[in-house]
Amino acid sequence: MDDADDQPVRATVELTRLPATGPLYRRALRGALPGGRRDRTLPAVALTVAGVQVDRAHLADYDRVCGFPLSDRLPVTYPHVLGFPLTLRLMTAPEFPFPVTGLVHVANRITAHRPVLADELLDLTAYAEHLRPHERGRQLDVVLVASAAGTEVWRGVATYLSRERGDGGGARRDRSDRPATPASTAHWRVGTRVGTDYARVSGDHNPIHTSRLGARLFGFPRPIAHGMWTKARCLAALDNRLPDAGTVEVAFKLPVALPGTIGFSAARADDGWDFALHDPRTGRPHLAGTVR
Repeated sequence: MDDADDQPVRATVELTRLPATGPLYRRALRGALPGGRRDRTLPAVALTVAGVQVDRAHLADYDRVCGFPLSDRLPVTYPHVLGFPLTLRLMTAPEFPFPVTGLVHVANRITAHRPVLADELLDLTAYAEHLRPHERGRQLDVVLVASAAGTEVWRGVATYLSRERGDGGGARRDRSDRPATPASTAHWRVGTRVGTDYARVSGDHNPIHTSRLGARLFGFPRPIAHGMWTKARCLAALDNRLPDAGTVEVAFKLPVALPGTIGFSAARADDGWDFALHDPRTGRPHLAGTVR
């Protein structure tokens, strides 16, 4: 079967509740050990959980960590963390083609069809699609869908890269020109606690974000910020200017080392906003995003 096969026919597996993440992380660590073989196809399954309720104390904690105002409306990024246990269950399954510990979150697209309120019961569905070649390995998309009363209200698509030796076969980027340092709307000082605080509210306890030793094991001299925290922090800065419905798309560039200072820029576009994070000293990009 070709890597690009989307495998549109999926069996639906209904779970009675969101899974606990602790056992899933232990499974992820076992899956990272050498010696196992994995199929190079996507699991033809969609995991679902019905009637998920938002914990308001958790929502308030998430708002504070990411900079959103406290509200009965869910931040557009919040369903991603609400459904994280479901996507982690999918990605740590034996039939998933790559060890989750080695995947790099390189892009994220969220479409909100309308505002979602904290008192709504949500049905969540997660599946993987679009396994494809990339210049540094292979990419795939993990999709999370939130529905209320039988209607889709939110959709997130997280794109992951599995780095592999040799040419992955995708198009190569032109690295000949480096953009000039962009003008900053604001500078943010990001402390080390951002990694542990976001891990607490998101459930994503990858040690590259929370531990100096864990970061070094994966080639980083210091812990790095979660990509989805950087996306949420940018959207929090634009919160009162965001539309009720639309798509927020970001590409994660170079990691944000903790602690550090990052530059935020935002500019009106004809049909929304363009925004970015960069190193204010060198102009090297951390994130590039759009709201449409």
